[in-house]
Amino acid sequence: MNDKIINILLVEDDEVDVMNVKRAFKKGKITNPLFIAGNGLEGLAMLRGEAKEAPSVPEHRRLILLDLNMPKMNGMEFLEVLRNDPDLKSIPVVVLTTSDEDRDRIEAYNYNVAGYILKPVTFSNFAEVMTTLNKYWALCEML
Repeated sequence: MNDKIINILLVEDDEVDVMNVKRAFKKGKITNPLFIAGNGLEGLAMLRGEAKEAPSVPEHRRLILLDLNMPKMNGMEFLEVLRNDPDLKSIPVVVLTTSDEDRDRIEAYNYNVAGYILKPVTFSNFAEVMTTLNKYWALCEML
């Protein structure tokens, strides 16, 4: 069973969105470990095992859910560093954002993201997106 667990890092600065992801995981019975980073710098530290106040994300079977608009290091800056790090560059990333800008979508796909999902407005839609994502990564066994 443990070989099917996917360690999910949510890089998100908005407390309400973090709470919605947690609620959606609970509602969808998604039991994968969820690690939370408030910005890109914190996310990189957690992935590298360098975080002082946050748990490290286990090195195997990782998936990143990434917001784009964050302080300190935004999502695009995070993607640039991630994709240039030989130890981290292969981690699948799904962008979860409010940005519907074509340039953001194109830039994210240029960094080889696995998906670009607009944050739904209602919680029920948000929960449905999380459940669909869970089914996708379970079916693909992409990690």
